[in-house]
Amino acid sequence: METNRNDLIGVDLRNMTMSEIVTKDFNAVTVFEKYNLDFCCGGDKSVSEACDKEGLDALAVINEIQTLETKGKYTEKYSDWSLDFLTDYIVNNHHSYVRRMIPVLAAHTQKIASVHGKNHPELIQVADRFERVYKDLKQHMMKEEQILFPFVKQMVNAKKNGGNAEAPFFGTVKNPIRMMEAEHQAAGDEMHEIRNLTDNYSIPDDACDTYRAAMLELKDFEADLHKHVYLENYILFPDAVDLEQELLAHN
Repeated sequence: METNRNDLIGVDLRNMTMSEIVTKDFNAVTVFEKYNLDFCCGGDKSVSEACDKEGLDALAVINEIQTLETKGKYTEKYSDWSLDFLTDYIVNNHHSYVRRMIPVLAAHTQKIASVHGKNHPELIQVADRFERVYKDLKQHMMKEEQILFPFVKQMVNAKKNGGNAEAPFFGTVKNPIRMMEAEHQAAGDEMHEIRNLTDNYSIPDDACDTYRAAMLELKDFEADLHKHVYLENYILFPDAVDLEQELLAHN
């Protein structure tokens, strides 16, 4: 949906959480990304808290959010989507992107650690950390696609058809959600450390083409991960918990 309007103009953002701001207008993500403010795993913090932690001027950041030029940009209201549609969107967009990029980035980070590790020893840590991200996310996405997301769709169908959702073997949807949130935090922490190790994905003068590509790919990968985690932690998961409670109340 195209919008020519900044939905945050005139809103007091100081004590709103970053996730609330992003839910109201996803264009705010561009500012949070610019200042490395974690709106996904750390989205429950207010703008003021997040800026204080990073030594940033909260009022300046808020002003930048509220003066964003949104003309010609497309903003989806993800919170308005049905949960079955949202799970499909996450799989078809974010999971497919992760599956496509993790072997590429694993190969690139290992290569530059081997070639440039002597002059840039931090690259060895980068390669090791991304290897953990690679392995963890593969397992994480499999659990979502085979366990959590099918149950969410089952609940959506039960509500549509006036039936009951079959009781899951994991007891309540809150249990896999807690695990997924912990795994999101772990992946986010690893990427945060990779960004710190590379000085925000800086490209040194002696970088080869693979080095340059790896830094750009890592930056894009972290940005995609932030959106991916935001959609799950702050829209899909809480709505799934609410839906489960609604269905139980009608049984």
